[in-house]
Amino acid sequence: MTQITLSDLPETIQTLLNQAQKTGEPLTITENGIPFAIISPIKKKSLLETLSTLEPLDEDFADVDEGLLPLDDIEFSK
Repeated sequence: MTQITLSDLPETIQTLLNQAQKTGEPLTITENGIPFAIISPIKKKSLLETLSTLEPLDEDFADVDEGLLPLDDIEFSK
C-alpha cells in the first residue's frame, strides 16, 4: 500500500482531511457525480480499550521490598 504524509498533499486536501478527522465523517471523492473513493478517519482507541486487549503476564516478578524494614518500624521526625 502506498503511503504519503499529510504535509505532502495540497493544502485544499489537507483542509478536507483535517475536517474529516475532526468530525469523524468520511470524505467521499466523486468523478462526474459518481463516488469512486471514500477516505474515512481512523478511530483512535482509548487507553482503556487498548489495555483491555492485552494478555495477562504469566511472570514472577522480584520482590522489590525484600530486605527493607516494614513501614511500621519507621519513625518520622518532625
